[in-house]
Amino acid sequence: DPVIQSVWSGYQLRYTNPPSGDTPGSASGIRMLLDNQLAFSQSSRALNPQEYQEAEQRGFTLREIPVALEGMAIAINPNLNLSGITLDQLRDIYTGQITNWNQVGGPNLPITPYSRRVEDGGTVEFFVANILGGQNFGNSTRFIDTTTQALREVSTDPGGIYYASAPEIVGQCTVKPIPISARSGDSFVAPYIEPLIIGSQCGGSSQRTQLNSDAFQTGEYPITRRLFVVVKQNGQIDQQAGEAYANLLLTDQGQALIEASGFVRIR
Repeated sequence: DPVIQSVWSGYQLRYTNPPSGDTPGSASGIRMLLDNQLAFSQSSRALNPQEYQEAEQRGFTLREIPVALEGMAIAINPNLNLSGITLDQLRDIYTGQITNWNQVGGPNLPITPYSRRVEDGGTVEFFVANILGGQNFGNSTRFIDTTTQALREVSTDPGGIYYASAPEIVGQCTVKPIPISARSGDSFVAPYIEPLIIGSQCGGSSQRTQLNSDAFQTGEYPITRRLFVVVKQNGQIDQQAGEAYANLLLTDQGQALIEASGFVRIR
């Protein structure tokens, strides 16, 4: 967003924190939009039926405009020797069915799954709906407030695992992103381009692991999703602002900025 303001100086953006006690995320942003606290919001998941219904009760509708793609990456401790996991194995780890890394081809080591809470954002909601199939997290899952904190935990926990937006994991020096396959027998696909650079070799922007954007765009990587701008359809200035913002992101220059930020062009 700061880059957008520098390119289109006439378009002024102001970030608004959620109310006290709420964690910033897709859900809190949409709630604030419904409560007329925002002109528009950004979301890493699609709107749900309840949100559409609440908008109608307030006398307007909501429109979600896709502007980018991204992958979701899985981080493990950098010292954990594991070639990859399937989506079913990932589900079973987070629902408590798989509790030791030796059950998925790793060492004899207890697994510690980390997650943010369901109410904390669209990434968790997407994970629960699309990876866990709507099941609850297992009792062994440790809930953490932020991705920064979770990655710090995984970097020091030999059995730790965490999921987040790929740009938040790939390129980190202290955790290891792992390849994923859609099902048993399929080839593992990494969210990064070789070489994988972690530990002491990892440094400035030129010495960090790069995102596998092509695999996200083609759908070869099995955990991808669209990112949205959510706009009120009320015929007022909020609608104009939201649609203008989305249209800026959908220009060639806007898509280039999205790509430079670690996300994937949608056009």
